[in-house]
Amino acid sequence: MIRHCVLVRFRPEVTQQDRAAIYAELESLREVVPGFLAMSAGPNVSPEGVHQGFVDGFTMDFTDEAARDAYLIHPDHKAAGAKLVAALEGGRDGLIVFDMVV
Repeated sequence: MIRHCVLVRFRPEVTQQDRAAIYAELESLREVVPGFLAMSAGPNVSPEGVHQGFVDGFTMDFTDEAARDAYLIHPDHKAAGAKLVAALEGGRDGLIVFDMVV
């Protein structure tokens, strides 16, 4: 299984409602991308204080690399991803992606 981890820095004016709508759109891709198993999203709750401004994030689980790769090139992902990037501080600079095998 591949866990796709995404840390984000939203612009200050992006509301919790806006964030929830972005996450919901991304999660809806489970209906159109085979092998997209689950998604979790939310704010950082770590007491360590080493978030470097990335105080929100989400994970997505895929059956394998092929499913993850199909998600990455899917046109609905491109559209949802563009909305996410537009809501971030510095666009793509407000985003960290880390994929791991679990």
